Amino acid sequence: MRSRSGFIKSVWLRFACCFSLTLIVLTVVPTVAQDRISVQVPTELLQRGRENYEQSRFFAAANLWEQAAAAYEKRGDIYHQVQALNYLSLAYQELGEWSSSEEAIASSMTLLESLGKLEGREVLLLAQALNTRGSLELKKGQTEAAEMTWSQAAEIYDRGNDITGAQSARINQARALQTLGQYPQSKSLLEGVSEELASQPDSLLKARSLRMLAIAFQTIDDVRDVEEILEQSLAISRQFNASAETSATLFTLGNIARNRRQDNIALDYYRRAEKMAQDPIAIIQSQLNQLNLLVQMPTVPNVIPLVNEITSKLSKLPPTRPSIYAKINLAESLMKYEAKSLRARKPDPLNFQLQTLELLASAVSQARELQDFVGEAYALNQLGKLYGKSQQWKEAQSLTRRALDIGQSIDAGEITAHAASQLGRILKKEGKIQDSLAAYQTAFTAFQSLRSELVAINRELQYDFQESVEPAYRELLDLLLQPDATPEDLKKAREVIEALQLAELDNFFGNACLKSESVDIDSIDRSTAVIHSIILPDRLEVIISLPNLPLRHYFKKLPQREVKAVLRQLKGSFDLGYNRQQRLHWSEEVYNWLIRPAEADLAKNDIKNLLFVSDGPLRELPLPALYDGKQYLVEKYSSAVSPGLQLFPQELAKEKLKVLIGGLSEARHGFPPLPGVEPEVKAIIDQWEGLVLLNQKFTTSNLLHAIDTQPFPVVHLATHGQFSSNPEETFLLTWDERLSVEDFGLLFESRKFGGLPPIDLLVMSACSTAAGDNRASLGLAGLALRSGARSTLGSLWDVNDESTAVLMKEFYRLLASHDGSMSKAEVFRQAQLVLLQDSQYGHPFFWAPFVLVGNWL
Repeated sequence: MRSRSGFIKSVWLRFACCFSLTLIVLTVVPTVAQDRISVQVPTELLQRGRENYEQSRFFAAANLWEQAAAAYEKRGDIYHQVQALNYLSLAYQELGEWSSSEEAIASSMTLLESLGKLEGREVLLLAQALNTRGSLELKKGQTEAAEMTWSQAAEIYDRGNDITGAQSARINQARALQTLGQYPQSKSLLEGVSEELASQPDSLLKARSLRMLAIAFQTIDDVRDVEEILEQSLAISRQFNASAETSATLFTLGNIARNRRQDNIALDYYRRAEKMAQDPIAIIQSQLNQLNLLVQMPTVPNVIPLVNEITSKLSKLPPTRPSIYAKINLAESLMKYEAKSLRARKPDPLNFQLQTLELLASAVSQARELQDFVGEAYALNQLGKLYGKSQQWKEAQSLTRRALDIGQSIDAGEITAHAASQLGRILKKEGKIQDSLAAYQTAFTAFQSLRSELVAINRELQYDFQESVEPAYRELLDLLLQPDATPEDLKKAREVIEALQLAELDNFFGNACLKSESVDIDSIDRSTAVIHSIILPDRLEVIISLPNLPLRHYFKKLPQREVKAVLRQLKGSFDLGYNRQQRLHWSEEVYNWLIRPAEADLAKNDIKNLLFVSDGPLRELPLPALYDGKQYLVEKYSSAVSPGLQLFPQELAKEKLKVLIGGLSEARHGFPPLPGVEPEVKAIIDQWEGLVLLNQKFTTSNLLHAIDTQPFPVVHLATHGQFSSNPEETFLLTWDERLSVEDFGLLFESRKFGGLPPIDLLVMSACSTAAGDNRASLGLAGLALRSGARSTLGSLWDVNDESTAVLMKEFYRLLASHDGSMSKAEVFRQAQLVLLQDSQYGHPFFWAPFVLVGNWL
């Protein structure tokens, strides 16, 4: 019986000869003799180039278009020479050959300028050249230039009466605006395109344009618009009996359902897309997405027939980038299936390991045949991953380094990020810690530069945030936070923790809409300490930042599963029926981890407030209820939580106390009544000037009008709601509907981007986090950040109606009566202490669930 590693090595040798031969080709100027034709007819070259490009044979297309451009130059046919150069630039972009692409498009623009005043078809040729240049600029990270270029292209298409070209350019321009973080401008542009399309007669071109528009809208998280637009596209495709277009739209709907974690709905869309698809690769892509969903299910169904069918279809496809990506995708699903089978101790009936190796070896070979460096790098990286799973570290390192070299040589950030993080993992296994640290830092830098693109999960290759991005950040932290960590290591670790928090929120929203900036907390509040925590596989790490002092860190050596078990016990112990001594035991245990090692420093530096930037299940805990053996944390410090100092909103001038209150006391939408809401509202309005929208008056339109027209510094919402790690399950109730996190953001758009000042304090007094969701606090942070409020007060569990009314009455009384010397966090602490000292409400269940998110001042 051969060992697993020996078995893989023997199979690999079967493919080694073709690999060593093609390595030589990479060092010389490549030629594709079979694509040359004896009769140099440039129109034929142009057409054959288009055919190869549409089949994703980009190297062959580039070769043909280069010949066509040269032939047109000899004829003095500037128009067609420019056209060939435009195409050539696009092919080089696909190959990652940025300088060649830039040279081609620059030559094209120079030739157009030589023509003087452009007329007729020449005008449209200029617009096409600008569209191509914009694409290159965006890929090179020159986003502002790309936005301006596409704006020019749209104007020129308009001049040439090419409506579809103008719409395409504006959709591209909107993409650039999204990358720049200018979401309102992007949305406005897309809405303009949407209105134009609505006025056009139905056609297949319109159906395609609608699908492009929907994908662009998805990036700004406007889910209802996306679905509505895709349904329009679907209806038009069906009207024209266009099976391929129908399939493409169904596939896009499947991707949207998948991103929303509606796996069964996604499966149905993919199956319908498969039935309607005409192109073999479209059929395979639909089947691959089905397979990927199936192998991730808790109980994996029998996927062998589907695997066999995909494998058979793939074997009949000619080498193209989509077929290469399909092989990589299938290999990833097979690796996941094999890993699950091993954990379940099930036999591997088809020897998926051998099949995976053959798929990836074939993908590498075909990519080299096509001179497709991008496809080759992805395949090599996946092959390195396979060797790593078999602990063949030397081979894994060699393959991964090759993928990284290609990624860096063609400035492909995504390849660089994934290959560098994989290399870091391999080097760490080999005990090469410093080399591993350097590789992880390369990955981190690449991921940071790709922030706006990380949310666009590459479904062709199965790159997923929690599977491939988040682990890279955590593994870098593991190396930085060693016992002998230097101040620079700690500073870098804090930066990585903040970046991870931001990346998680980007992933939650489905876009990189949050603006971040560095913050010097010492210049804002010298009585606050910042406590960053991170849960690593073998320990809980804490970094504490005290005013004008170097960072320090400490840790609790405990396996991750045991840390999480204690945190689960503590969270459950706040139920009223739980044993008091057990609750205090767990509460003191976590206090010892987070606070005890810093007690002396906190006292010495006269710290009054603690700002927690917490990780994972720590975010689900009411930290003011931690216990030091004698008293609760709330009895010594005020506190707040933040998804990161990068998102810290600066304090603004104090506004006149004025509140907008919305609430439901009656049963609505299947939710029970909240009898404590009316006394809660009365207690607030007795002390504050403001507007009350209660029950029937608490409609979405009334709420929107009030927010849009009056500068309320405080918005108080006493209504049912839920915070969840799934945006689709994060909501607030109004009288007439259930507001999603996207709807919530739209409500406050005028306050974030208009003339009215932002909200100082948003209070959600009757919401809670989703039961059993250990990342539900993302929903609370999500609503807080969507609103643009400087501070948000929300709860971690279903609160008691009567005690909440008492708490809110005291909070608003103190907020209205104090002289400005107390921060919001301190005012809320004082209100919590009133309940703590009340014999009826002294249990943490009543006073502890509320957390202040964001600005505590």
